[in-house]
Amino acid sequence: MTSKGSARLKIGVLLSGSGRTLQNLLDRISAGEMPGEIVCVISDRADVKGLERAREAGIANYIEKDSKAVFTILRSHHCKLVCLCGYLRLLHIPEDFLGSVLNIHPALLPKHGGKGYYGDKVHSAVLAAGEKDSGCTVHFCDNEYDSGEIILQKRVPVLAGDDIKTLAARVFAAECEAYPQAIELWCQLKRR
Repeated sequence: MTSKGSARLKIGVLLSGSGRTLQNLLDRISAGEMPGEIVCVISDRADVKGLERAREAGIANYIEKDSKAVFTILRSHHCKLVCLCGYLRLLHIPEDFLGSVLNIHPALLPKHGGKGYYGDKVHSAVLAAGEKDSGCTVHFCDNEYDSGEIILQKRVPVLAGDDIKTLAARVFAAECEAYPQAIELWCQLKRR
């Protein structure tokens, strides 16, 4: 999946929690299944496992809530791509980063997205709505929650007897495949 010329892609990751998605990307890069390298991790919260994962991997890491300061850090690391990995704060994206900030959402947008829809709240809403399927969406970020152009979606069935935990596990497995694929698609678009 890694292609010549994309191996040096510098990626910045923004997160607010455990860093499971960060770990998935690190594992994919290490296995040669995804282009680039993660050069910095920024969290809007100090006491999260995601920062610990970044430190363990030897990645520069920061705690920052202000969008301007976030992009100053990303520029200082020469990031060409920014991946939101469970980042819960609305990010104000400057013009020079438009089209270079991706997010993954644990539902099939435009359903079950927007402010306040994250994590188990999304899966609870999917189950309450009686949906037959769910999944994940990777999309470009704009200056609104979950409203940017969709890059790709992966569907998973909602099974009889599913609860939030079982549905979340199935959706996260799809996310682990979808985000690396979307990053590769982004790289292909940039090479054109």
